[in-house]
Amino acid sequence: MPQYLTGKFYGFYVAGNYLVSPDGQRMTPERLRGLLWRDELELRRAGYASRRRAENGTQARQYQAKVKVIIVDLADWHSRNVGSLAG
Repeated sequence: MPQYLTGKFYGFYVAGNYLVSPDGQRMTPERLRGLLWRDELELRRAGYASRRRAENGTQARQYQAKVKVIIVDLADWHSRNVGSLAG
């Protein structure tokens, strides 16, 4: 008999060696461990210590890149940098 989960996992249940989603997708413990391992490595590569910090974006806001956009007329840039030699 399947063991149904409660709370935020309502609809999920454990059947034998599988965690079964409400729509019937099955996941083995090995697959779940692999997904958690990959998630941990992706967080580490991104420079986050935990999933909570990554979701809050505290580190992303702290090191946000600044971008300056300059619009220059191509003819002016060409005459200034290349001159009349290039045509």
